Amino acid sequence: MHDSAVFLIEFGAIILGLGLLGRLAGRFRFSPIPLYLLAGLAFGEGGIYPLGTSEEFVAIGAEIGVVLLLLMLGLEYTASDLVSNLKTQYPAGLVDAALNALPGAAMALLLGWGPVAAVVLAGVTWISSSGVIAKVLGDLGRLGNRETPVILSILVLEDLSMAVYLPIVTALLAGAGLAAGSLTLAIALGVAGLVLVVAVRYGRHISRFVSSDDSEKLLLVVLGLTLLVAGIAQQLQVSAAVGAFLVGIALSGEVAEGAHHLLAPLRDLFAAVFFVFFGLHTDPASIPPVLLPALALAVVTALTKVATGYWAARRAGISVRGRWRAGGTLVARGEFSIVIAGLAVTSGIEPSLGPLATAYVLILVVVGPLTARYTEPLARRLTRRSEPADTVARVPAQAGATDQETAPVGNSAGGK
Repeated sequence: MHDSAVFLIEFGAIILGLGLLGRLAGRFRFSPIPLYLLAGLAFGEGGIYPLGTSEEFVAIGAEIGVVLLLLMLGLEYTASDLVSNLKTQYPAGLVDAALNALPGAAMALLLGWGPVAAVVLAGVTWISSSGVIAKVLGDLGRLGNRETPVILSILVLEDLSMAVYLPIVTALLAGAGLAAGSLTLAIALGVAGLVLVVAVRYGRHISRFVSSDDSEKLLLVVLGLTLLVAGIAQQLQVSAAVGAFLVGIALSGEVAEGAHHLLAPLRDLFAAVFFVFFGLHTDPASIPPVLLPALALAVVTALTKVATGYWAARRAGISVRGRWRAGGTLVARGEFSIVIAGLAVTSGIEPSLGPLATAYVLILVVVGPLTARYTEPLARRLTRRSEPADTVARVPAQAGATDQETAPVGNSAGGK
């Protein structure tokens, strides 16, 4: 009974604290992710007051948080959206991967961490935070700008790449050999391809099977199906996150919208728990030794993201101002950088990788909204070039769109 009371007190205090931190972040209009990470650092190994009784439950909640993050991400896009973006925007995706993954891999090798850690850190520096970016676009009133579809296309391609990247990382961290790793990747690609084909051809039938007018039944069926598929994927060494992502893609229409509405609060709760859990397993004393490498990596990859957005927007025929805005908006890293680093921390391949990833994300999740706002005026001031006034996408009048709207890349602006 005593342990139960302590658990309720600890976990209740965690949830209450996260709620207050979220309100504080909302008041200053920035992402709560850095505050959640700092909370985990404060109450984890080497922190102010290490947790005891509730840590195991927090670990389970963190796993559910990752699954829900990927499920909600899949719900944002339809299979046809992903296929269309892959066909038309893949050059931008390749440039994005090359410019932003290579610095992370190079840093890991320079630090002597080995090839497996290099693959992990490459993913940490590669993937932008679509959750932070979507919020920044809304706050800055740029959802109707001509560069916004380019930004969203890059985010979609990063999301789709996760279905290939995560199984590779999972196999490497598990110490699988070349044959076993190749088999794991083949299974992942086969399952992902099969789900996309089924979703394109039979998505309506799947959605009709899952659909229910009763919100309680819809919530239970979607959540249960997601956890079941995620568990099977994990058992096959494919990654639970990929399984959840594919479930989200398979659902579309009213079912996807209804599930998104019902699961959003659960996603927010368990995602916050996930960030706390990651912080719990990072000793604050281990961050100062890797702060300089993290800062250097943040500076380099902020510049490479700006270059990525600029190149992709230029390829799409966007004006110079729009190109700078696209590049500055893509800088923020967040939830999925931590998800990738969390896999490495759990496997224990490199003790310093977790602290470096924490410091790196803390820097860029704060700097990202600033670069989104100020990159374009700063570039204009430095180059002293006169460009046309703002470029806002004009959606045809028959679509009923306004200056603040744009044709969506997926079901909504996304949440990675």
